[in-house]
Amino acid sequence: MSLDLVVVGCGGHGREIAQLVAAVNDSAARPPWRLVGYVDDNPSERNRKLAEAGGTPYLGTLAALGQLPPQTHVVLGLGDPRVRRTVGARVDAVGRPTASLVHPDATVGADLVAAEGLVVFAGGRITTNVVVGRHLHVNQNATLAHDCVVGDYVSLHPLAAVSGDCRLDTAALVGAGAVVLPGLRVGAGATVGAGACVVRDVPPATVVKGVPAR
Repeated sequence: MSLDLVVVGCGGHGREIAQLVAAVNDSAARPPWRLVGYVDDNPSERNRKLAEAGGTPYLGTLAALGQLPPQTHVVLGLGDPRVRRTVGARVDAVGRPTASLVHPDATVGADLVAAEGLVVFAGGRITTNVVVGRHLHVNQNATLAHDCVVGDYVSLHPLAAVSGDCRLDTAALVGAGAVVLPGLRVGAGATVGAGACVVRDVPPATVVKGVPAR
């Protein structure tokens, strides 16, 4: 029996998650999810049209979650970790269960310790002895190596590579194609720019870019 699922956010990231849901369903003997629709407080007209063109309706603002059956699951379809944290607090207040989604073409270590809301897109890799918090998003072909500890609402953008024994604190973002070398820490709310190579710890709420990242 499928479980109802709502994506919070109908922008590009949310629509990618809808495709991820379809891939998970296609790979299962019994599709686990029935995608009910999107909720979004302020979607652009373009995003609404693209979302609905994919066959999934726009249900209204976040307030619509309170009108759905209490067993309806949610997944946060918001790419920016800081926005995801803010909206996630509002979703938590509604009291709906949270889905975790792993693409069939991703790999996740059997010993992974993960809180709710994990989203791993196609080609994502999480290896061994990794511990992650709530609502981690590992985008296409991003990797998270052994012994990492990851806080809530972290994002790894496509092709990001986080080496072993790193720590990524709450709402940190590692940009597309960026590399974090072994044993380093990216502080809460920090951003590692696309293509950067992190060779030393990144302080909280800092933006670094370049090779080496500064």
